[in-house]
Amino acid sequence: MIFALITKTVTAQYTPFFKNYALTDFNVGNQNWGISVSENGKLYVANDKGLVEFDGLKWGFLQLPNKTIIRSVLALKGVIYTGSYQEFGYWQKNIQGELSYTSLSNFKEDELLDEAFWQILPHEDAVLFRSFSNIYIYKKNTITRIKPKSTIISCNKVDGKIYVSTLKDGVFVLENETLIPLINIDEFSEVKVISITKYNNELLITTALRGCFIYDGITLKPRFPEINSLIKEHQLNSFLSLKNNYMAFGTIKNGVYITDSDGNILFHINKENGLLNNTVLCQGLGKDNELWIGLDNGIALIDLNYNHIFYNDNSGELGAVYDIINFKDTIYIGSNTGLFYLEDDILKFTKNSQGQVWDLKEINGELFCGHNSGTYLVQDKTLKKISNFTGGWVIRKVPESDQTFIQGTYTGLVKYTYQNGNWDVTHLGEKNIPIKYFVFEDKYTLWVAHAYKGLFRVKMDSDYENVLEFKNYKDKGLWSDFNVKVHRIKNDICFKTNEGWQKYEPLLDSIIPHILLNKTFGKETNLISNSSTDLLVTLNKNDKIKFTSLIDEQINLELPSQLFQKRLVVGGENISKINDTIHALNLYDGFMLINIKSHQSKKDSLQTPIIERIEIDKELVEINKSGVYQFPFNKNIGISISSPNSKNHYFEYALSNSDAYNWYKMENEKLELSSLSNGKYTIRFRAINTSGQISKIKSLSLEILPPWYKNTYFYLVMSLIIGLVAYGFHKRKIKKEQYLLHQKLKKEQEILLKEKVIENDNKIVQLKNESLKSEVKLKSKQLANTAMALVKKNESMQEIKNELINNETGFKNNSSYNRLLKKIDNSIGHEDEWQLFEYNFNQVHEEFFNQLKSKFPKLTHKDLKICAYIKMNLLTKEIAPLMNVSIRGLETHRYRLKRKLDLDNDKSLSDYLRNFK
Repeated sequence: MIFALITKTVTAQYTPFFKNYALTDFNVGNQNWGISVSENGKLYVANDKGLVEFDGLKWGFLQLPNKTIIRSVLALKGVIYTGSYQEFGYWQKNIQGELSYTSLSNFKEDELLDEAFWQILPHEDAVLFRSFSNIYIYKKNTITRIKPKSTIISCNKVDGKIYVSTLKDGVFVLENETLIPLINIDEFSEVKVISITKYNNELLITTALRGCFIYDGITLKPRFPEINSLIKEHQLNSFLSLKNNYMAFGTIKNGVYITDSDGNILFHINKENGLLNNTVLCQGLGKDNELWIGLDNGIALIDLNYNHIFYNDNSGELGAVYDIINFKDTIYIGSNTGLFYLEDDILKFTKNSQGQVWDLKEINGELFCGHNSGTYLVQDKTLKKISNFTGGWVIRKVPESDQTFIQGTYTGLVKYTYQNGNWDVTHLGEKNIPIKYFVFEDKYTLWVAHAYKGLFRVKMDSDYENVLEFKNYKDKGLWSDFNVKVHRIKNDICFKTNEGWQKYEPLLDSIIPHILLNKTFGKETNLISNSSTDLLVTLNKNDKIKFTSLIDEQINLELPSQLFQKRLVVGGENISKINDTIHALNLYDGFMLINIKSHQSKKDSLQTPIIERIEIDKELVEINKSGVYQFPFNKNIGISISSPNSKNHYFEYALSNSDAYNWYKMENEKLELSSLSNGKYTIRFRAINTSGQISKIKSLSLEILPPWYKNTYFYLVMSLIIGLVAYGFHKRKIKKEQYLLHQKLKKEQEILLKEKVIENDNKIVQLKNESLKSEVKLKSKQLANTAMALVKKNESMQEIKNELINNETGFKNNSSYNRLLKKIDNSIGHEDEWQLFEYNFNQVHEEFFNQLKSKFPKLTHKDLKICAYIKMNLLTKEIAPLMNVSIRGLETHRYRLKRKLDLDNDKSLSDYLRNFK
């Protein structure tokens, strides 16, 4: 059994795995007076506040009608019997899955006694309830009371017999509702008997303060001196026989002791090594040799079935453990705080070893300690420094050499050579990279991994004095050069990268995938043991540790993560070999010793999920055996499940209304569904543990009924209503369409009328424009006639002037002659005539002068007149008289005007002015 894990008897510091449940876990009273485990694996606890129920994942709590303390509990064939103050009875599940209470203590008022019921025992087809004063036998719905003369201390069942221990009158046997004396010895009176059990065909009697005795039917003899001395000191309060004849002694003052069949102490579990409280009030045994302990302040579970024990340092001095070794019958422990050793199982610190210890290795009968500050020899539990090269991560022997070793350090490779009783230490090569992992490919070839990034193949000379080659294999097929770990497995050089397992292929001088390891171990699984041995230990992504032997198929041990949850040294996980059978798993504040041969793996059992209760809008419904349920539409459905016999598990569910379905993880033990559409569904539940095992499936068939409006009468009424509504809409549609057609016709007529009006307006405008054009033509003609009249007038006046000049001699009065010429000249170029002409011209040609003067501001008054006459298509010979100039003079003026208007020589002045706007 587990005590064989180490060569000597273990004491207080070594314990099996145990787990505490504090008050904050189940939120009820402090004290736990009784424990019983039902056939389906549920735990029931008699507590200060009531009845506590635990299914492995969820805690439940029930109270008696009078809310008194429950002192005792017994789970038997689906019924939970409890005893309290002046009250005892039983709890049983109703059709809705709830535990309901039935009282059995309906005594007459004069029969009520001031008593509490501390113990419940099954006996044949009856159940016994014990107080200090009486024993009540519940059988076939009747209750019989038996009252001894003395106070009843305990009752026990052995080989079908009930033994009743009293305080003053000794021990009795209950036969046919009669107490028959068994032990009545004077020296055994006034002794508080805790239990009577079978021991090698005799009776083992345990007492509170007098120790253990063996009764052979005649004499009473003390037994188990080792545990007896402790019982007398710490007061025994509960006793329980375990499997393999082991025994559990629960004390008032110092926790629980586990002994072998001879009373030799195997383990002592108390507050000093992690138990919540030292006062053990009760004990109960589960299906898989799990010891439940009810404490004065909490509950604890001690698992006695695994082949391992723990060393725990509750002082916090040890820290994170990185390596362990058994050297000359002394356990040495290397941690991040220094080097420790166990002396009489007491943790002691090695002087001057402060700092990180990476590696402990026995070499040629000496203990090497790879330390953060260098490498030391451990001699007589003291340190002797032999190397100043910091960070001794790993050291390995050179193949075919017993005196030469290579070490990977913070600053590269270091060689150790043993000569004449001393160690010669030298650094190899110029590469000062940190080397955390390395293995030998052959005598002169090493594979080394950078502590954080990179992989290299190293060639040494024959004397190991120089590095001949330091080749980087990053580009040789390596998936990732981060966090590379190098191992030698079955003569293969293997590499664990972030993406999976690879190996070196010498023929290709390349790194290729390792198909076997990726399939066997998994891409995310790491090797945490020495790969050069035949025993490989792996750690997967779920923190499951597995031992696999390459030569012994019988060794196939698995450790679930629950054993060391949150205690693994992340990045420094390591299995250290203590001897051929015992290995140590390094943990924070301690380690776990594992015997790989004493037992095979304990597979965590998985139980098919149980339907505990079903709720509709928080109201419980009846649970039926068929597993077929009909629920109203649009209701919230809650389904609570449990699997109390499963270990380290969680639940998954699949909901579908077809053959295809997907599994989803449940956050807790209750599945809540809402907004399901009507139809038939199948809900499947299963339990899964941390090792990846899957339980059988529990299925429920659900039918969500259609809503009230989905039935035949509703459809008939709705069809009629829809028909009437459709007819109404049809009539309305026709009326609307007629109205729309009328409106459309009306709009079309309005559009035609508007188009006709517009057409008429356009014709009127056209007529007006034509009228205006005719008027313009008329005015232009009138203007031209006016101009021609002026020309004729000016020509006539010029002719008169010429005649006067020719007949100047005919005038006697010279002043009259000159006055007459002047009047003629004024008549030819009269300004008023020009202004009148300019006004009329602008009326016809829309601001011709203004636009011309705006564009050509340098034009003179005379220039503007010529432009106007040209605009009217007057010829040069017609313009000259109007201007009172000669034709040649007018042509000269036209030439100058052309320059002022910036016209080229080939451009016509007449065309330009006629088109000018």
